[in-house]
Amino acid sequence: MASAIPMISYEDVGAAVDWLGEAFGFRESGERFDDGEGHVTHAELSLDGATVFLGWPGPDYRSPKHHAEECEQARRWLDTPWVVDGVHVEVGNLDAHYERAKAAGATIIREPEDLPFGRLYSAEDPEGHRWMFMQPA
Repeated sequence: MASAIPMISYEDVGAAVDWLGEAFGFRESGERFDDGEGHVTHAELSLDGATVFLGWPGPDYRSPKHHAEECEQARRWLDTPWVVDGVHVEVGNLDAHYERAKAAGATIIREPEDLPFGRLYSAEDPEGHRWMFMQPA
């Protein structure tokens, strides 16, 4: 059986692990690696069977949020409330998930809405990565 696991880069993987756990309910589920100098370079998270890998590609990496501070084009594509690049995760109770994310300080870029294929909302994490959460119809 084939599977796909999203891999997302972060400027601070350790902080991302903590925040994604608090706001979105992910838990660390696999190995964590570091570079021996205090930078977490790889972590594995899961949420109800969904898996995502986080990584730190090095000191030259800029998160979407920081990239947009330096680049007009990035600012423009991040102005849309849609997920341009990001992760889509199915959850069992969208409204409870939304309230948890909002309480933890997630930037909500798209409020919960009902669509023919399910109920969804979109949020941005502190580094500007976009997440779409959906409860299937």
